[in-house]
Amino acid sequence: EMDDLYGAGSMALTPALHTEELVPPDGAYLVGWRDGVVVAGGGLRRLEPGIGEIKRMYVEPGARSLGIARRLLRALEDAARRRGLGQVRLDTGPSQPHAKALYLSAGYREIPSYNGNRRAAFWGEKLLT
Repeated sequence: EMDDLYGAGSMALTPALHTEELVPPDGAYLVGWRDGVVVAGGGLRRLEPGIGEIKRMYVEPGARSLGIARRLLRALEDAARRRGLGQVRLDTGPSQPHAKALYLSAGYREIPSYNGNRRAAFWGEKLLT
């Protein structure tokens, strides 16, 4: 889907994300199910002490507009709290206005680029405490 939105190979232009960053104790990867089928997923990694980053949130097209993304976002924020992170950041691209709208409605405030992602058009931050 990212290749369709931004062109083939576009993910290679985003900051690196390594699988080991998404596992406990510092990270997490959550999966959302609907009727026994995986329909969503998203990761959390620690950027620095007290600050985490939500990465690769995705909901299958057929499961969108059902509130799944909002529940996944809340679950990722809860995972951050359990890891002692009082603040989370995220980014999204210009071809994903629904993602940006979700993040703003969930209390994220726009901040300057914190990660050098050349494909992003929105960077957000939320205090969890």
